[in-house]
Amino acid sequence: MKPVSLDFGEDGLVPVVAQDAETDEVLMLAYATIEALEKTRETGRAHYYSRSRDELWEKGATSGHTQSVSEVRVDCDGDALLYRVDQSGGACHTGYESCFYRTIEGEEVGERVFDPDDVYE
Repeated sequence: MKPVSLDFGEDGLVPVVAQDAETDEVLMLAYATIEALEKTRETGRAHYYSRSRDELWEKGATSGHTQSVSEVRVDCDGDALLYRVDQSGGACHTGYESCFYRTIEGEEVGERVFDPDDVYE
């Protein structure tokens, strides 16, 4: 089987959707560099690239709310990834189970699973 060619674009980043492997819930959207993808594949733990901090990061390294990656999928154009993950704790740094915890009208539809003030002191 031939490996899939990936397009990291001019900025060297590819969007990554993290999806719960058991429930199929979309947990978050982040970005990865080639290095982040390589670390994810080497360790089995989700690694991303923070555009705001301009650095590689491992999901859960600070909070303990890690993502174990069971599968990496590539979209049809090779310019987006899907990490199928086993999420430990909440995926969102705001304390919610998913980063997609509210509707466009502002209604909260997700569950808060931890207090970020307790985690990110």
